[in-house]
Amino acid sequence: MKRIYLVSILLIAVLGLISTNLFAGNWQRAGQAGASQLLINPWARSSGFGDANVACVTGYESMHLNIAGMAFTKKLEVGFNNSQYFVGTGIQVNAAALAVRVGENSVLGAMVEAFNWGEIDRTSEAMPEGGFGTFKPGYTVIGLSYAREFSNSIFGGITVKIINEHIDNLSANGFAFDAGIQYITGFGKDKAGNRKRDNLHFGITMKNVGTTMKYSGDGMSFVGLSPTGTSMSVENRSQEFELPSLIKIGFSYHIKLAAKVDEEEETVYSNHNLAIALNFTSNSFTNDQFHIGLEYSFMEYLFIRGGYTYEKGLYSVDNCMTAFSGPSVGMTLQAPLKKKEEGTKYGLNTTSCSTRPVIGVDYSYRFTNVFGGVHTFGLRVTM
Repeated sequence: MKRIYLVSILLIAVLGLISTNLFAGNWQRAGQAGASQLLINPWARSSGFGDANVACVTGYESMHLNIAGMAFTKKLEVGFNNSQYFVGTGIQVNAAALAVRVGENSVLGAMVEAFNWGEIDRTSEAMPEGGFGTFKPGYTVIGLSYAREFSNSIFGGITVKIINEHIDNLSANGFAFDAGIQYITGFGKDKAGNRKRDNLHFGITMKNVGTTMKYSGDGMSFVGLSPTGTSMSVENRSQEFELPSLIKIGFSYHIKLAAKVDEEEETVYSNHNLAIALNFTSNSFTNDQFHIGLEYSFMEYLFIRGGYTYEKGLYSVDNCMTAFSGPSVGMTLQAPLKKKEEGTKYGLNTTSCSTRPVIGVDYSYRFTNVFGGVHTFGLRVTM
């Protein structure tokens, strides 16, 4: 046990040391990093929560927000999400993920995100209006994750990501990793395997720390004429750019409404649950953000959530640095795949995970200042 706590303390210390150097960013550095797709949340449940649930996110969505939450996967969770990004632009973000328990305390996961920008007309100096074909740019992020339950209260994990960007004849590749911890104020389990008195959650995660990226390819060169009239090939150099590193720190509080006590099982359960979450994001290349989220759940069937994200200059026409206006909403409908066993009180634990296999449909909407907002739809199976 001492070893577990020592590892956790050391990891938190490392995060703190890195943050003093890497994460001292401000608005003056905005636009100096690339690979901004790493900041986009492609998942419906956590985006509807306003990205506030760093301390209590679970399942495969943890691979974007805080990988430590993937350790709560019971057996298997698989899902697919589609985002209609800035409705009216034609941009789509598709994401698929898988999380599977491979041991008593370990979970492995994999995810892929693909951005579809549609077809863009080819242009040139001679033909600036195009008319000679199209090309498809693309962003792809592939991640492999490992999460572990170190004790009844401490959970941790790490994600390794491969990043690719490409247009017609240029591409850039990068490598990054995320690391995170969740801590729950509770200990022990009841006879049904549900956790006791775990209503307060803390979480910290470090994201997008990795190599610089640089574009290369045939698009960096062109054939021109020298002063003597002979043809020559000219190749331009591409400037390296950094990844948008950040740190998130949050906590959540979970309330069982109209709670009932089961003396035989020595536990408290409820059909109505409420989760309140707060989170602070320290961005290295743009404004810091504050997130607040609220989620209500009825048994295992219905989840209604909302969130709000604030950053400096959000209400200023001249100084606003984001297209999002702040609010987000979402909901989940799910149906159990297994009948309730006689004498068993199924319900939700305080991490919003079902205690039996379910199939669920997730949805979120993020409000924006321009275009028609962001719709995200998801289909999920949890075993």
